[in-house]
Amino acid sequence: MELNNRYEFVMLFDVENGNPNGDPDAGNMPRVDAETSIGIVTDVCLKRKIRNYVEVTQEGKAGYNILIKNDRALNTKYTEAYETCGLPTKQKGKDQSAVLKARDYICKNYFDVRTFGAVMSTGDDPCGIVRGPVQINFARSIDPVLPQEITITRQALATEAEQAKNKNTMGKKSFIPYGLYRAEGYVSALLANKTGFSEEDLELLWNSIINMFEMDHSAARGKMCMRKLYVFKHDSALGNAPSHVLFDKIAVVRKESADVARKFTDYSVTVDETMPEGVKLIEKL
Repeated sequence: MELNNRYEFVMLFDVENGNPNGDPDAGNMPRVDAETSIGIVTDVCLKRKIRNYVEVTQEGKAGYNILIKNDRALNTKYTEAYETCGLPTKQKGKDQSAVLKARDYICKNYFDVRTFGAVMSTGDDPCGIVRGPVQINFARSIDPVLPQEITITRQALATEAEQAKNKNTMGKKSFIPYGLYRAEGYVSALLANKTGFSEEDLELLWNSIINMFEMDHSAARGKMCMRKLYVFKHDSALGNAPSHVLFDKIAVVRKESADVARKFTDYSVTVDETMPEGVKLIEKL
């Protein structure tokens, strides 16, 4: 079923004693804005968790494969699309109609492509470029976060030389004590109808956002929870109000009684429920 409505959404999630998104340029310490110490979780990180949730919950279901994952080279998947569609392979640049057919096949069979889009121009069998209807901004913490490192010991030694010394080796673990993050996103009905992103896909997206941390627990990430999901639904495909006006309807501030935030209840979430004409606010979580 096609989408007839534009959407925006706001996610609030928190982390306790964990690393929500390590920065390889900083020894995998939690990402922060260098000027403000505001914590950052990238859009790529959030989309990875959504992909993982869909892959686990929709495994084996036609149309819900995941393209961007570490299993096979992407070019082999593009060639597979050509072969399945009965198109001649290794004809790069000679038949644009073949590229469009392969692109449509990819959109139909891979959830993440028809959702987030993809650049599929590599290899001998390119599948074109898809503009995804769903886009997510970087998540940013409400308050500055304090990345820390603690020293841990390891009793299982890796080499015989270490074992002969019978000494534990030392390691480091990076984390922040607590952080509440806010991320904002968009769903374009016009682009959705070009990629085949349907109402059913939209419901799966909401479920994925609500539950993505439940499928992603690890010692490194600590306790991560999706706390709130607010959805703004427009009456039209083009939309009835600018996205920034809607995002400003949700305000999150630390309570005066909390000198240092260490839990979600240390924050106050205020929602202005007076919506512009043609826009409905839905609290999914």
